[in-house]
Amino acid sequence: MGVRGRPTPQIPQPPDAHPQFRDRLPDDYRHPDANPYVAEHRAFGPELLTADQAWRFRGRWGECFGRDAPLHVEIGSGNGFFLAELARRSPQLNVLGIEIRYKRTVLCGRKLREVGAVNARVARYHAAFLDDLFLPGSLAALYVNHPDPWPKERHEKNRLISRWFLTDVASLLQPGGVMRLKSDHEPNIDRAIALIDHVPGGGPTDPLPLEVIGRSDDVNTGDAPWPDDIETNYQRKFKRRGLPVFAVELRRS
Repeated sequence: MGVRGRPTPQIPQPPDAHPQFRDRLPDDYRHPDANPYVAEHRAFGPELLTADQAWRFRGRWGECFGRDAPLHVEIGSGNGFFLAELARRSPQLNVLGIEIRYKRTVLCGRKLREVGAVNARVARYHAAFLDDLFLPGSLAALYVNHPDPWPKERHEKNRLISRWFLTDVASLLQPGGVMRLKSDHEPNIDRAIALIDHVPGGGPTDPLPLEVIGRSDDVNTGDAPWPDDIETNYQRKFKRRGLPVFAVELRRS
């Protein structure tokens, strides 16, 4: 058993992940009074899930939303602009944001309430441990918008777009499910495509069951690889500066 009676998840540990998130109850916070968003996060209401609440919905997210519907997940929801608009446009979906920072979960929750998105939730959880939350083949779509680039090679272990992350994506997406990635850092796009077939610094390995079905060198001046694109907050900022935002869509075969 884990901390305070939580069963320890029996799943592979990603390399160089954050064991402190797994070793103790994620919602333990040594100095909660130093961060006013901790208390607001916990008391916010049904839109926000603590880490200890979130993992308990693994395999039964329909109970969280009060209905069964295709589950679309955004990793790193930030201030909630994209998440709220996705939920508003697609009331037929169950929409879940994953965010690690307390402040950002609260900002997301406020945004969801602002637009009346009753079909969306935000869970405070770490993207390294998605299979704590989801069964294999349970996601219809996954979105990653503007992940931190970590451009220096010595920072490779910090990059979200990695072989272990894409392995998780391939496992969690249902056949035909898609991952949509946007980035203002083009190497993130190139890396995602390359890592389907290769490991970093090595030769070919067993390919992941993902295929590229569309790519854009600038969603601000051309079409996105998917219909009905939702403009992200970062995308809007880069458009004003005349800078490109790149995108790729991967499909689970």
